[in-house]
Amino acid sequence: METKQFKAESKRLLDMMINSIYTHREIFLRELISNASDAIDKIYYKALTDESLTFDKDNYYIKIEADKESRTLKIIDTGIGMTKEELENNLGTIAKSGSLAFKTENELKDGYDIIGQFGVGFYSAFMVADVVTVISKALGSKEAYKWESRGAEGYTIEPCEKESVGTEIILKIKENTEEENYDEYLEEYRLKSIIKKYSDFIRYPIKMDVTKSRLKEGSESEYEQYKEEETINSMVPIWRKNKKELTEEDYNNFYSEKHYGFDKPLKHIHINVDGAVRYQAILYIPEKIPFDYYTAEYEKGLELYSSGVLIMNKCADLLPDYFSFVKGMVDSEDLSLNISREMLQHDRQLKLIAKNINKKIKSELLNLLKNDREKYEKFYQSFGRQLKFGVYSDFGAHKEELKDLLMFYSSKEKKLVTLDEYVSRMPEDQKYIYYATGETNERIEKLPQTELVADKGYEILYFTDDIDEFAIRMLMSYKDKEFKSVSSGDLGLDADDKQEDTAAEEKEHKELFDFMKKVLDGKVKDVRISKRLKSHPVCLTTDGALSIEMEKILNAMPNSQNVKADKVLEINVNHEVFQSLKDAFEKDKDRLTLYTGLLYNQALLIEGLPIEDPVEFTNNICKIMV
Repeated sequence: METKQFKAESKRLLDMMINSIYTHREIFLRELISNASDAIDKIYYKALTDESLTFDKDNYYIKIEADKESRTLKIIDTGIGMTKEELENNLGTIAKSGSLAFKTENELKDGYDIIGQFGVGFYSAFMVADVVTVISKALGSKEAYKWESRGAEGYTIEPCEKESVGTEIILKIKENTEEENYDEYLEEYRLKSIIKKYSDFIRYPIKMDVTKSRLKEGSESEYEQYKEEETINSMVPIWRKNKKELTEEDYNNFYSEKHYGFDKPLKHIHINVDGAVRYQAILYIPEKIPFDYYTAEYEKGLELYSSGVLIMNKCADLLPDYFSFVKGMVDSEDLSLNISREMLQHDRQLKLIAKNINKKIKSELLNLLKNDREKYEKFYQSFGRQLKFGVYSDFGAHKEELKDLLMFYSSKEKKLVTLDEYVSRMPEDQKYIYYATGETNERIEKLPQTELVADKGYEILYFTDDIDEFAIRMLMSYKDKEFKSVSSGDLGLDADDKQEDTAAEEKEHKELFDFMKKVLDGKVKDVRISKRLKSHPVCLTTDGALSIEMEKILNAMPNSQNVKADKVLEINVNHEVFQSLKDAFEKDKDRLTLYTGLLYNQALLIEGLPIEDPVEFTNNICKIMV
């Protein structure tokens, strides 16, 4: 009999699996049971579309049989089975998904979704077995076939006898080593505990012959042992169980079993509603951001069930984009099993469920913010950017929904604060919520533009995310307090007499500033006296809606239009540098041109903007030094 070779990449993966150093080898049983459940799901789907088939749930089950003497463990299912070709295609290539092919062939776009796959999960059997044998008879086929492999060297396929449709996987369990006790995978109590731990919610009965004891017939004290078939799993999905019966570990296990993430969830939300629309849901707020979260490949949505049967793997309509990080599932008796994806978009009950879920997520996040600040801040570090994007998107349609969830770093508190906390401690004479933008908190701390606001004793919010200023511009105000950038033209701080002094100084030095403006023609809109600088000689501010930070972000985007903010070069007339400018204006206009270029480039560097000609800039510095 010919031994067929695995493909090269499959052989490498299989070798890793056989020599696995995984600490949780027990997961092999979870994977094989999931595959068996999927095989029964496939018959169920066939019955929905084939009138000649009937699906009687009582006839479908998964059986586990352990034999210590022969060191074999069998996983038997009454599912759809596999043909010779399917055995070769699905098991000959690791990570080849038989379920995916089934879905494609049957154009299974809607309705009953097949989520399992014969692939890496199946090959986890080699973590505990020397030999893996698969005997299978496909639905509608007269022939049965046996697939067998001892590992990386390859596999064989040959005809065999099997009366009923379904699949039988036989594992020849490895001998014990000094490091590993493989005997435990033949122990009844251990197998039961693994099934309960990982597969309790599988909707088909998982049966095992269980050892029990009873009084011997005719005896009052002598007991005898006997075997009795028992269903090990409860078959009641976790979401239908009483919350009081469930532990944090139960919820975390469900999160892992459903592959919602590789992390532990930060928080779970268990919902049970019996009103205008009936549904149960278990939602999770992840601790860490998924690696593909900000890519086109990331797919938002919750699993959607109808009476415990999966309708859709990712129902995007259940979550708004700003809560797209939420994982979990929803089960409703009020949804039709065969409802199409197009109909779901207009389904009144689904919209009501989505609306309620949205409110619940917000409510739970607010509770987390109020009652477990450390946990909320951990969540916000991962997903705060998405909330801010939610404020900005759809022309600010969701800003009222999200504004109380926002946090920004505070110049006073030296930590994240909410907008409500900021406003609650504003002095009576403070008109605006002040903010500053930059790449890091440390860089913002040193910005010259923050001096005047800070000297007034006002708190400044630091914006370091590219979305921050766009979101706040969309929000416009919070509790009737407008937002104002420390770099904006008017800070709303000047007293009338000071404005008069500034106007007089502007008039006095008008010719000097006009000269500097001419030198910087096309680069700045104006050169003027600064009312905000204290110890620094120069800074850039803006007139108009577009800030310097927004200019940087927009121009970094693909197909940017090279937008420009209306920049203003502000000069501190109380700084020693200003005297040098005045002297140069009176005695040496060429030197003033040199100084003007240097100050402008200095202001650009402070803002994190590139200077146009670094070589010229360094040469000009050298000219001053000589």
